[in-house]
Order: sequence, then structure tokens, then C-alpha cells
Amino acid sequence: MERPRRAVAVVARWLLGTVLVTWRYLWETTPLHRSECRGDERDTPPPVPPEVVDDRAQLSADGYGPLFHRRFLVRIADATLSADRLADRVVRDFKHFVPTEVVDIRADTVAVSGLDVGDELLVEMPGPWNGPVRVAHRDATSLHLITLRGHLEAGQVWFRAREDGDDLVFEIELWARSASRLVHVLYSRLRLAKEVQLNMWVRFCLAAVKTSGGRLAGGIHIDTRRLDEAAWGVTPLAVSGRAAPG
Repeated sequence: MERPRRAVAVVARWLLGTVLVTWRYLWETTPLHRSECRGDERDTPPPVPPEVVDDRAQLSADGYGPLFHRRFLVRIADATLSADRLADRVVRDFKHFVPTEVVDIRADTVAVSGLDVGDELLVEMPGPWNGPVRVAHRDATSLHLITLRGHLEAGQVWFRAREDGDDLVFEIELWARSASRLVHVLYSRLRLAKEVQLNMWVRFCLAAVKTSGGRLAGGIHIDTRRLDEAAWGVTPLAVSGRAAPG
């Protein structure tokens, strides 16, 4: 009985949440500086620590279609938090930064000190996919996650904070391919999943600005670089942290 109730609750939150997120996105007044271009070998994903890679890990080499290298960056003026304190808020209260009306975060065990290497989160997202991820690295100013089997993407994401003069800079950097042919159609062709994901990371950046106690300076910069399979060959397989299948 519990599982059907939970399924109904997830569907209800997805339907209502998607409407709310879409409405907010359409009426978003924050300047979004978007650019898209063809990538090159510099856009291949960075290595993943081998100790966090197992059969459940779903890295870029396991995906389908082109690789998308995306960066979301905000510059924050008059912040009251330092870079390490903002990053600490992310690892201690990750759920605080996501749009909870459409996304939910579940974790079995997280220490009082926050997320650490090996910890896993389940990000419940709109549609038939959830987003299981694992912490691959954590330090004073960054958090590194990799995707697991069942995620709609295959890849990794970094969250970073740093000081730049008097400003605080927060960025989210992702390297990902679609997990399957179906996701590829929704993500690359229909762009549905891509726009939902874009909205989620925009909201994450705005939450970082608000949490820092400062103000957004210059809008949100969103850079997307697409690297087709023919352009990257076997290189991403080599840097994924394990041998290519077959």
C-alpha cells in the first residue's frame, strides 16, 4: 500500500511541479546569457577517482549520443559568505538548493558534516527517471558527483565556489551524455529534458546567490558545448576511470 501511495505522490508532485517550474521559467526576469557551440578535445570529461567507480557507476563512456559540456556561472557581489562557507552549505544541505516543488532529494545516510566521498543521493525528477548520484570528491570549495545506473544521463557534475577579487563566483559544470536512445531523443531532439534540467540548475545558482547573502551581478552565464561521438573517439573512455566495455 505504501508504494502505490508514494507513486501517486511522485506523479502529483511532478505534474504540479512541472507547471510551477514552467510558469516561473516563462516569467523569469533574471538575465540568462546562453551560448551554444561545437566542442573539441578540451571538452572531454575529467578523470573520476577509481575508488568510486563500480558496476553501478554510469560514466560518459556508458552513455549514448553526443557529449554535452555545460557550465552555469554566477558572479555574486557583496556576499556575506566566503567560498568555503558557501560550498559547506551545499554539502550539508543539498536539498536547500533545488526546486523542491518538482525535485526531491533522498539519502539513506549522510553524516552531520554533510556529503562525503561514497555517499549516494537519489534525485527524484520529472518523468520516468530518477537521478541516483554518488559523491566522487569533496574539498573545502567543491563537490563532485557522478551518475549511477538509472539516471537519465551518464556523466558527472562539479559544484564550485571561489573568490574573484571582491566578488564570489559560483559555478556548476557538467559533462554528460544521454543514458539511452530514448533519453537522447528527449534531450537532444525534442529538448524537453534539456530545458527542464536547465531550469533546475538556474534555480540552484539563484539559491546559491540568496544563500550567500549577496546579490547577482550580471545575470547567469550558461555555456553549452556539444562534442559529437566522431569528434571524441575513444578519449572519454580512457579518462572515465575504467576500461571501455568490450
